[in-house]
Amino acid sequence: MISNSDRFNATINAIDAANSEDPNVEVNDGETIARELLYSQRMSETLFQYDENPDEVLQLAARAQHIRRWSIPRNEYPMDRKGYLQWRTKLKLMHAQLVEEIMGNSGYQSEMIDKVKLLITKNKLKTDPISQQLEDVVCLVFLKYYFSVFHQKHDEAKIISILQKTWGKMTTKGREMAMKIDFDQTGADLIKKALS
Repeated sequence: MISNSDRFNATINAIDAANSEDPNVEVNDGETIARELLYSQRMSETLFQYDENPDEVLQLAARAQHIRRWSIPRNEYPMDRKGYLQWRTKLKLMHAQLVEEIMGNSGYQSEMIDKVKLLITKNKLKTDPISQQLEDVVCLVFLKYYFSVFHQKHDEAKIISILQKTWGKMTTKGREMAMKIDFDQTGADLIKKALS
């Protein structure tokens, strides 16, 4: 019989192993690391800043949020809004399938697996409180770690629109945490404009 802690640790380790295969790398604190492995670690870290005792399914979904994301390149779909949405849908289905396989191999039963898949596919984002918590964490990770590079690559109107949409996805708690992030001056100015 697999213990709860053993199956959890086995699942986290398998997710990390999958993400460590990302050929894209980043330098973080002087160390080179696979991009999606770093992203998943940031998701877990931010989740525990958001909630000191998060639900187990939330921990697993956060870690697997971008599992093997590089496997489906964005440029395989039209570079417009419709193509972007098609790409995102395909990714969510892949993430859910991969985490289902990993959790099953680690000893989880279908009920728990289905809960994690629901979070990853965001099928009940508007009505499920745990899904909303995960969305807060996703937005916080984007704003803290990726926004400064992102806003340098796009025009101001697009950035402001994205910030407004991001803000609209977050709860009051998520927004309060976002306002405590140490943004660069340009980022802070863009956020001020987006929220004015």
